Amino acid sequence: MRSKKDYLVLSGKGMMMGAADVVPGVSGGTIAFITGIYEELIDSIKQFNPEAVRILFNEGLMSCWRYINGSFLLALVSGILLSLLTISRVVLYLLDEYPILLWSFFFGLILASTWSVARHIRGWNMNLMATFATGVLLAYIITEQAPGSVEPSSLIIFLAGMIAICAMILPGISGSFILLLMGMYAPILGAIKALEWAILLVFMAGCVVGLLSFSRVLSWAFHHHRMMTLALLGGFMLGSLNKVWPWKYTLSYTINSKGEEVPVLQQNLLPGSFEALTGLNDWFWPALLLMLVGAALGILLDRQKT
Repeated sequence: MRSKKDYLVLSGKGMMMGAADVVPGVSGGTIAFITGIYEELIDSIKQFNPEAVRILFNEGLMSCWRYINGSFLLALVSGILLSLLTISRVVLYLLDEYPILLWSFFFGLILASTWSVARHIRGWNMNLMATFATGVLLAYIITEQAPGSVEPSSLIIFLAGMIAICAMILPGISGSFILLLMGMYAPILGAIKALEWAILLVFMAGCVVGLLSFSRVLSWAFHHHRMMTLALLGGFMLGSLNKVWPWKYTLSYTINSKGEEVPVLQQNLLPGSFEALTGLNDWFWPALLLMLVGAALGILLDRQKT
């Protein structure tokens, strides 16, 4: 039985997830995994099924609330929404003004999280190592892809919602980055800005279908092939570091809903090469310090889980 303090902590974890989702390339699922709530989140989402409807009509609202773990979800979603309204503004400011420092912090955090996942995998063998390597390779390939361009039909919009939400709950994969790759980032943001409800409702329907179906796949994988699933997710995290490397040279941009340039295609550089090529400060020592801070936070959160 959780106390009020426990639910406040849950809301805080939700705020961390919301802040991470603002950063392209960083997944809220990664934060959920780091903070030890990932499996409960997946299992809770899975409970939105016909049985929940049966319990609602036969046993009442409170029984249904307990069945879907409603208090947990409410605390978490409240934190995410609060973060999007408050902390996310700070994160976006830092991303705009001090990108190297912010990326460095997340780099250290995700690196420590990869170690956390790896140390919880028991009985490393060739199959687990191959699964881990597959996760690394898949995430790396995804982060190296150039954005595409498609005609945003209703079917494409629906599929974009399904795929983006699945990516968002996968540690190491960013839903917003997946939308960029599909060529749907600008159309969806444009629909949000113009309140084009026909497009938004189709997109949200895709998100709901993707979330409810994919959560079942993940829940089944954790309960039946736990070590293999951890190896794959750990590989995703390690491979995603390619996207959050702090020193980048932007090769192309897209335009967001506010008419601002947003980096799309970027090349990773060493700190010295970054300074020589761009003429900008590489912030090497502060960046290194923030990497260590991020890594320390990841290790601390891992210790709290155990």
